[in-house]
Formats: sequence, C-alpha cells, structure tokens
Amino acid sequence: MGVMSIERARTLRKHLTEAEQRLWQKLKRRQLAGMKFPHQQPIGPFIVDFVCFECRVIVEVDGG
Repeated sequence: MGVMSIERARTLRKHLTEAEQRLWQKLKRRQLAGMKFPHQQPIGPFIVDFVCFECRVIVEVDGG
C-alpha cells in the first residue's frame, strides 16, 4: 500500500458523495448484521468505497 493511495483514501473519506454518505449512515457502527464496513479502503492498486473483510464483500457506489 503506497503513501499516495493512503493519502487519496483519506481525502475520499472526507469528501463522500451524497450516495456514499447515505449508505455510510446505514453501515457505520456495525449497524448491518454486526459487520464492520470501513469506507474508502486501499486494496492493491484500488480504493474501494466500502469493504467488509469478515464476509469478503466490496461495495462500490456509483452515481447519485
């Protein structure tokens, strides 16, 4: 994980789209089946919107 991707992920976390903000309100604090979904996580060369490492699920949010 490069320094650039970490910094980019931090920037993206601060500037969520409206759709990402709405989904984050439902996912934060383990509100969905007790699963943890960190947002804007670097995975390899990509930065994914939401990921649950426990259940091996990645969620990408596009559009409004």
